[in-house]
Amino acid sequence: MKKKFFCIGIAALMLITSISGCSQSSDEVSTTVSQADSDCPYDEFIVVDVFDSMANFQGLQSGWFAEIVKQKFNMELNIIAPNVTGGGDTLYEMRSAAGNLGDLIICTSENGRLQDLVSSGLLLDMSSYLKGKDIMQYDSAIKSLNSTLTEKGTYAIPSEISTSSASTPSEVLDLNYGPYLRWDLYAALGYPDISTLEDLLPVLQEMQAACPLSDSGKKTYAFSLFKDWDSNLMNNAKQPCCLYGYDEFGFLLAKADGSDYQSIIDSNSQYMRVLHLFYEANQMGLVDPESTTQNYDTLFEKYQDGQVLYSFWPWLGQSAYNTLEHESLGKGFMLAPIDDMKIYSYGCTLEGNSKSVIAIGSQAKDPKRLAAFIDWLYSPEGISINCAQGYSGTAGPEGITWEMSDEGPVLTDLGVAALMNGGADMPEELGGGTFKDGVSTLNYLPIAHSEKSPDGYPYFFTLWDSVSKIKASPLATDWQTHMKATTTMEYLANNDMMIVAPGSSFTAPDENTEITTMRSQCRKTIVEYSWKMIFAKSQDEYDSLQKEMQTTVKALGYDQVLSIDLTNAKALDAARKEAALMYP
Repeated sequence: MKKKFFCIGIAALMLITSISGCSQSSDEVSTTVSQADSDCPYDEFIVVDVFDSMANFQGLQSGWFAEIVKQKFNMELNIIAPNVTGGGDTLYEMRSAAGNLGDLIICTSENGRLQDLVSSGLLLDMSSYLKGKDIMQYDSAIKSLNSTLTEKGTYAIPSEISTSSASTPSEVLDLNYGPYLRWDLYAALGYPDISTLEDLLPVLQEMQAACPLSDSGKKTYAFSLFKDWDSNLMNNAKQPCCLYGYDEFGFLLAKADGSDYQSIIDSNSQYMRVLHLFYEANQMGLVDPESTTQNYDTLFEKYQDGQVLYSFWPWLGQSAYNTLEHESLGKGFMLAPIDDMKIYSYGCTLEGNSKSVIAIGSQAKDPKRLAAFIDWLYSPEGISINCAQGYSGTAGPEGITWEMSDEGPVLTDLGVAALMNGGADMPEELGGGTFKDGVSTLNYLPIAHSEKSPDGYPYFFTLWDSVSKIKASPLATDWQTHMKATTTMEYLANNDMMIVAPGSSFTAPDENTEITTMRSQCRKTIVEYSWKMIFAKSQDEYDSLQKEMQTTVKALGYDQVLSIDLTNAKALDAARKEAALMYP
């Protein structure tokens, strides 16, 4: 039984209201005519509506990435982002009901969403448009994803495609998760032992006392949170669960090796453990009081200013604060050891990651052009340009931020400033503006971090030998000396502190309307109460809120949804084990 959408008339009215909140609607700019670069084969200028479940920005893409897209394809990207509007499912349902989700679509295929889109006639069969294109080197991954659909054709392309074995970590220097602290402050305390997760709090409290003010004189906090990525649960509260080998699957926390499954609302779950950790941290004055109202962009600026002392991910704290200047002073974020951690790692997926896919909408203005754009995103040039996000990304446009030398790829002076030292202005021929303001807002990763370009060099510039030499600093030296390892990955491997979930293209099957409704109601309750519990005034209030949340979601059908999640999670584990055997 497929999902039923809202009333068309109401949805269309809401849709108009939601789009008007963008910085500029496609209707306002679609009549613009622009002559693109002389090498561009497209005479008519178009604005492409991109429905992007992964994006953290809404409005027209600007800056150097926009200029490159305009020069190559004579088009602009108008990003429509559920993360920004605060109502992911609502926006999805509204636009679907109106019959036009977007021209270009980036979303998940899980829980039958991709099948829904295809069956509802919202996606285009790209088969004829992709024939003979370079992207078909990933034909196996593309066929694997689309073989799960009842309709024949090519309706979507998976992300993070890899050529490595399923049990090989898709991350290279750092895992996606980890306890990243302001290492300079941690070292100044004498590298205190952190036996388990709860032992972080007194260490962070001492760090805050040692550095009460940010670089600009604002109050520092151990934790600063945001709501943008909340879905089945509070996203920030899930992150420390990954330090113990768990990742979310619906309303479950599933161990990477399939050895344990936890209901997130269980009083003894890792999720509840983290909520209570955050509650205690708030009681100690360690949680930023603006957490409930800020977005990711605001949070990033706080990290840049040194206002936050703990980072859930390397690509947040390090990207924002680990400039060459700071590192030369021994300052920056590095992974700190927690004695009992075993961090979750995503294995490589030869068949791609179906949690994030790209597709063309059935009402797209120029599907042939959009197919060419997708093909470009998966090309060496497209990967280098689209995935340039600063410290943890690719190097950007060749000849501008990097170039090929006799010894291999090297960053230009502009590239060093833009990618490693806090930012730089881009040349006028690429629209000017700062590098940071012009990066791609698609937030889409076509290939795994571990992949290499056709010339044999890693796509991600921090893996280049030339960059390793630049990165040598007092910060890195101190960390390496204390940890007895050259990289985070080496340390974790040497100490048996990571657990790899083999890569698999498994997607959860379609849900019926009743389950979808129950899930939506439960997730809203779980997220709402999770935030309330963290900022509770007392332990009694915390306990009362926890019990009220558990009782409320149970009445909303939580157990029925959980049962389906458990069945699917076990099927995923079986698929992972099969992939590990198929792709050793």
